[in-house]
Amino acid sequence: MTREERRVILASSLGTVFEWYDFYLYGSLAVIIGAKFFSQFPEGTRNIFALLAFAAGFLVRPFGALVFGRLGDLVGRKYTFLVTILIMGASTFIVGILPTSDQIGIAAAIILIVLRCLQGLALGGEYGGAATYVAEHAPHGRRGFYTSFIQITATGGLFLSLLVILFTRGVLGEAAFNDWGWRIPFLVSILLLGISVWIRMQLQESPAFKKMKEEGTHSKAPLTEAFGQWKNAKVAILALFGLVAGQAVVWYTGQFYALFFLGSVLKVDGYTSNLLIAWALLLGSGGFVLFGWLSDKIGRKPIILGGCLIAALTYFPLFKLMSAEANPALHAAHQNIHVVVQADPADCSFQFNPVGTARFTNSCDIAKAALARLSVNYIVERAPPGTAASVRIGDVAVDSTAPNFTQTLGAAITAAGYPAASNPTVVKMAHPFDLFREQPAVLILVLTVLVIYVTMVYGPIAAALVELFPTRIRYTSMSLPYHIGNGWFGGLLPATSFAMIAQTGDVYYGLWYPVVIALATVVIGTFFLPETKDRDIFAEDMAEVPRAKAARARV
Repeated sequence: MTREERRVILASSLGTVFEWYDFYLYGSLAVIIGAKFFSQFPEGTRNIFALLAFAAGFLVRPFGALVFGRLGDLVGRKYTFLVTILIMGASTFIVGILPTSDQIGIAAAIILIVLRCLQGLALGGEYGGAATYVAEHAPHGRRGFYTSFIQITATGGLFLSLLVILFTRGVLGEAAFNDWGWRIPFLVSILLLGISVWIRMQLQESPAFKKMKEEGTHSKAPLTEAFGQWKNAKVAILALFGLVAGQAVVWYTGQFYALFFLGSVLKVDGYTSNLLIAWALLLGSGGFVLFGWLSDKIGRKPIILGGCLIAALTYFPLFKLMSAEANPALHAAHQNIHVVVQADPADCSFQFNPVGTARFTNSCDIAKAALARLSVNYIVERAPPGTAASVRIGDVAVDSTAPNFTQTLGAAITAAGYPAASNPTVVKMAHPFDLFREQPAVLILVLTVLVIYVTMVYGPIAAALVELFPTRIRYTSMSLPYHIGNGWFGGLLPATSFAMIAQTGDVYYGLWYPVVIALATVVIGTFFLPETKDRDIFAEDMAEVPRAKAARARV
C-alpha cells in the first residue's frame, strides 16, 4: 500500500466510525435522551417524537442514499462525502450542547428530531461514497482487502462508543452521568470530525470519476438510469435480497441482538453485557480484513453466503449455550417449569413495537408481554371467546385483569422456581479483565464466534456491491440496497424478534427472523447473483467513450 492509498482508506473509513459511534450512542442513551427531551410532554406528543427519532435512525437512511448518491454520481465522490461527514459530525456535536426541554420547551425536541433527520440523510450518503471512493483507488485484485478497512471501522466506532460511555460513567458516577455527563460522548465526536475533515480535504477526486467526467461519459440522470432502467434496477434488487439482507441480519444479530438478549432476556447487568461485547469485538474484528483479503482469492459469494449459511445453522445452539452460561438458574427454569397462558385468540395481538410507544391493552397482550419481560417460556392455550386471559404456573392461576397483576405474576413465577433478576448465578464482571473464569470466558468465546460471522458477511460486502454497478451510477446504485438492507431489515430486527418471543412464549423464537432471512439470501445469492471478484469495474467506462465522442460529433 502506498502512503496515498493508506490516506484514502483512513479518510473514507472515519465516516463509518462516525456512523456506528453515533448509532450506539443513541441506542445506549435512549432512556436518558427521552427523559431530557420528551418525558414532560403528553403521551401522544411524546410518541410522535419517539417515532420521528426512530424513523431518522433507520427509515430515512435510504432517502439519504438517493439524495447523496445522485449528487456523488453527478458532482463527484470527494465533495459529496465531505459534505456528508460535515453534516453527520456537526449534528452529533450539537446534540451534546442542545438545551433540554426543561430549558427551552418543545423547541428542544423539535431541534433534536431535525438533527436526527439530518444524520439519517447524511448516513445514507456516507457509506456508498466511502466504499466507492476506496474501490476506485484500489488495484485490480485487491478491492476486497482495501474496502475491508471500511468495514472494520464500523465495529471500531461501536467499540469506541462503548469505551467512551463506560469510561465517562465510571469517572463521573451514575448520578452525574445521568444529569449532565451523557453529553460528553456526543461532544467528543468533534475530535473525530476535525481529524476526518482535515484528512478528506487533502484528497483528490476519484481518478475513475475524474476521467469519466473529462470524457463526458458520466451520468446526467443517475436516479433514472439506476432505477428507471430494468437492467440496472434488477441488479439493485438482487443485491438487496441476495447479499445485503442476509448481511444485515447477521450483523445485527451478532452484535446488537446479542447485547439485547444478554440484558433483556438473560438479565445480565449493562456493565457486564457491554464488557462482554467489547471483548468479543476486540478479539474478532481482525476477521473483517482477513475475509476481505480472502474474498480477493476465492470470491465474494462463497464468504458472504457461507457466513449467512453457517450463522443460520448455528444460531440456536449458540444462543442456548449463551443462556446456559450467562444465567444457569434461568436456563434451568426454561427447561423445567411449565407456564401456560389461557386466552381467547382474538384477544391476542402481534406486539410489534419498534419505537416503544404502542400500548397493547387486551388481557392476552398484557399477560404475554409481562411474561416476555420476565423472560419466562410459556405456551398459549385457547380459551372460550370473551374470556379474560390468565396465566397458570403449575397449580397456581393468575388473572390478567386482577389488580397489581404484574407484581402478583412476578411473585408466582419466583415461587414456582424462576430466579429473581439478581440471582447469584448470573454472570457478573467486576472489572474489564475479570474474564479468567468459566462464565465470562465461555460467553466471550460464543460472542466472538458471532462477531466472526459478522466479519464474514460484512468484510467483503463493499467490494461485492461496488463491482455490481458501472462507475457512472455506482454511488447511487450501491447506496440504496445497502441502506434498505441495514436500515430496515437489520434495524427492525430487535423489535421484530421481541414481538415473535411475546407471540410464541419461546425466548429463542426471535432467532427465526435472522435465520429465515439469511437462508433466503443464500438461495437468492447462489442462483441469481454473479461472482464479481475478477470483474474489471472500469471496462464499461471504456465502452462509453466512443459513444460519447460520437454524440459530441453529432452535436
